Amino acid sequence: MKYSLAALFIAACVALATAATTYTNKYDKIDLDAVIKNDRLLKSYVKCLLETGGCRPDGVELKSVLPDALQTDCEKCTEAQKIGSRKMIRHLLKNKREWWNELEVKYDPKKVYVNKYRDELLREGIVL
Repeated sequence: MKYSLAALFIAACVALATAATTYTNKYDKIDLDAVIKNDRLLKSYVKCLLETGGCRPDGVELKSVLPDALQTDCEKCTEAQKIGSRKMIRHLLKNKREWWNELEVKYDPKKVYVNKYRDELLREGIVL
């Protein structure tokens, strides 16, 4: 399991929370471009997060830390995870909007997090 959607929201590789300081960096070196280029793989992680499909171990980890990462502004994320999450979010918003919308309904139904980053995304030409 070379790839991870852990990149989807929180750094490409957010994994199970360790101690109280940071998420594991176990997946920080994943090639996110390869995940982005593989719709089948990317969709499998989206389904995992939506609980409509099976999960690989890294997907299970992502799903377990995603709510905390969203609520805490990814404060436990490594720098690689923060960069990766931004990359994956932008890809989904620009190229896989339907998948993004499904994830948003589940993880941000009140648009708290989307609104928090609205100005930053608008500056990049991403309309919410």
